[in-house]
Amino acid sequence: MTQIQTFPTRRDEAWRYADIPALERLGVEALDAWKEVTLEPGETRRQTMVVGSDAPELHRIRLTLGEGARAELFVSNIGRDYTRVEVEVKLARGAHFEFGGVTIGGADAVREFVTTTVHAEPEATSNQTVRSVHWGTGTGNFLGEIKVVKDAQKTDAAQDFKGLLLEAGASANAVPQLEIFADDVKCAHGATVGQLDEAARYYMAARGLPPELAQRLLVQAFIGDAFVELVDETERERLLNAALAALEEATL
Repeated sequence: MTQIQTFPTRRDEAWRYADIPALERLGVEALDAWKEVTLEPGETRRQTMVVGSDAPELHRIRLTLGEGARAELFVSNIGRDYTRVEVEVKLARGAHFEFGGVTIGGADAVREFVTTTVHAEPEATSNQTVRSVHWGTGTGNFLGEIKVVKDAQKTDAAQDFKGLLLEAGASANAVPQLEIFADDVKCAHGATVGQLDEAARYYMAARGLPPELAQRLLVQAFIGDAFVELVDETERERLLNAALAALEEATL
């Protein structure tokens, strides 16, 4: 019997901050559009993405990593409408998952990353770094779940989220979740939300930097953390430039 796909609601934990009306504009078929990626043992693969437009977007990716494989995913989420990147990862022994993401923008759009990382075997590692910059009534979300199964010893997993709100009406939400059934693991997460460093902005202004340039430099330093592990300098610059281009729409 075929299961009929239905839209989620905000009662669903993974969709609690989502823009459901925008999702409905995409159509229920979008919920089944998963991109399936399998990495063979020892394989390394990197993907960089700039996502977002004037219409809703939903990007769903499933990664299965073989023993000792390494997957890297770096994303600039600059949507002017609801834009969601959802990643499910399953790690075999000694595999590594690296994720770096930036959500940035204003208006009333919701931009979000949702990740589920399953450490299915021992000695796997994962690291996720997300930066969120918003103004107007824009919203940036990061929902990150780490699952460590029984006997997946020597797991080392980390998540780091920081939000920067340039106006009082903007918001940033972080929901880290840990589900651990092994006892010899290292799992850490951190989440902070704040405003631009006014002392730094004053220092720059005192040395003749225009306010717009000072803001750009401070935001660039803030979001750069998300792409530190991206060794391809050309791609790192592409993602940073896409994010900073979105910042130019801010009239603060």
